[in-house]
Amino acid sequence: SPASIRTSAEIADGMFPIFMNPERFDLFAPHLEAGFTKADGKSLANYDICPFVPVSLDDNLEQARLPVKMNLALYIGGMGAKGKNFYNDYAKRLGYEAAAEAIQDAYLSGQREEAIAAVPDQLVDEVALVGSKDRIHARLQAWKEAAKQRHVDTILLGANSTEALRAVAEAVG
Repeated sequence: SPASIRTSAEIADGMFPIFMNPERFDLFAPHLEAGFTKADGKSLANYDICPFVPVSLDDNLEQARLPVKMNLALYIGGMGAKGKNFYNDYAKRLGYEAAAEAIQDAYLSGQREEAIAAVPDQLVDEVALVGSKDRIHARLQAWKEAAKQRHVDTILLGANSTEALRAVAEAVG
């Protein structure tokens, strides 16, 4: 949430974003700057941003997206009551307001399969590394660009297999 980002920029050495889109640093920048101004000498130069990034390797793109969709549906739909779920609020800030509402409505009414189906493919593609090895390698370019700007320091990978981790390691090694 914006308040927690501001607070972390003021008092902490970094943050661990969840569901981060490396091309949407604009969601963090004003809140980080507000926190940095309250702390002496703090900036992106001495603050680490270490997002959690799911990796799902599968040549069948739909199958690769599925575990990420399941996780996103749980967080966006089921981690809090209506109006009290900051993951849902964050999905809205990422540009998925209608989807976030649909996911939450389905999840809270016990329709988990519908909630999973309501997670947009584009959201998955923005916040995760999914698909074939070549597709994962291509998407890593956005993360590398973010790293060059100090918008990302270390990505914390969660993978569905050792091969998925190897695919990332090959691309960054």
